[in-house]
Amino acid sequence: MSAHQTTAPLVQVKPRAPAVRVAWTLEQVAALYDLPFNELMFQAQETHRQYFPEGDVELATLLSIKTGGCPEDCGYCPQAARYHTDVKATKLLDLEEVLEAAKAAKAAGSNRFCMGAAWREPKDRDVEKVVEMIKGVKALGLETCATLGMLEPSQAKSLKDAGLDFYNHNLDTSEDFYPNVIQTRNYQDRLDTLQHVRDVGMSVCCGGIVGMGESREQRVSFIARLANLEPYPESVPINHLVPVAGTPLESQAKLDPLEFVRTIAVARITMPRARVRLSAGRQELGKAIQAMCFQAGANSIFYGDQLLTTGNPEAEADRQLLTELGLKTKESCKTEVRV
Repeated sequence: MSAHQTTAPLVQVKPRAPAVRVAWTLEQVAALYDLPFNELMFQAQETHRQYFPEGDVELATLLSIKTGGCPEDCGYCPQAARYHTDVKATKLLDLEEVLEAAKAAKAAGSNRFCMGAAWREPKDRDVEKVVEMIKGVKALGLETCATLGMLEPSQAKSLKDAGLDFYNHNLDTSEDFYPNVIQTRNYQDRLDTLQHVRDVGMSVCCGGIVGMGESREQRVSFIARLANLEPYPESVPINHLVPVAGTPLESQAKLDPLEFVRTIAVARITMPRARVRLSAGRQELGKAIQAMCFQAGANSIFYGDQLLTTGNPEAEADRQLLTELGLKTKESCKTEVRV
C-alpha cells in the first residue's frame, strides 16, 4: 500500500440524523482482515451482540420487476443486453403481479420487499409506475426497497414521497478495480445517486460483490469506502460472485470461502449498526459457510428461490437452516432494536 493511500477518502453524503462514526483508514481495515481468524470472528461477534442484542435475522425478498435488456456492461451481470446469456428481456411487470408477489413474500415471513429493474436509469414515466408499486407494497405492511439504476434528484424525491424506505445502489467493488468490471458508468455516478437518495431522507442499501478477481487490498479499499460514507449504509449486501455463462466473468476462479467470511466480519466491525446481508452466492457457499457468516455478524438474507436472475436457497431450506442454528427472525422479536 503506497504512502499516499493512508486513508480512504471520505464521501460527503448528508446523513438523515447526526451519528457518531469512525473514519477507518486503509491500514486499520487491512489489520482487521489480517487478524487470526478466531480473533476476527470474536471481535465481529462482540460488535454484533453490542448493536443487535436480539440476534435476529431480517428476511428480505427481491423481485425482478423488469428483467434483461440493460445497456450497461457490468461484467458479472447476465441482464446486460450485449452478453449472450439465457436471460430474456421482459417488460415492466404489471402492478397486480408485483402485489401478488409481495403478498406471497409477506406470507412466507419476509419483512422487506425489494424491487429491481434492469435499467441504466429510469425514465420519469417508469418512476411513476414504480411509485404505484411502492404505495401498494407499503399498504401490505412491508418495508420497501428499490434498485432502478442511477437517479436524478427529482426521481429520488418522487420515490421518497411514495414511501420508499430504502434505495439500493451498490458500489460493487473498490474504485481502482471498478473499471475492470464496468466501463459504461463511473464510480462517481454511483456516489452521485447515493447523494441524491440521502438528500431526500431515504435510507441507503449499498454493498457489492466479492470474488470478481480483486485483490485483498482492493477488498480492503471497498469496505473502507463503504464504512466511510457519511453515514455508512443502513443495509450492506455482500454478494459472492456467481459466474454466469456468457458474461465476461464466467470463468472467474472461486474466492476462498473463508475470505468471504472475513469480509462479512470486517463489514460488521466497521459498520456496526448496519444490517449486513448475505446476498447472491449463498447457494454455492453451503450450510457450513453460511453458519460462519452468521457468526461473523451477518443478520439479513435475501429469502426465496430467486435473486433477480440467479438461484437462491428455497425459503423452506432457509427456515430449516435458521432453525438448526437457533437464530430468530426479525418478525419473531417483540421489538426492533434501535441503537
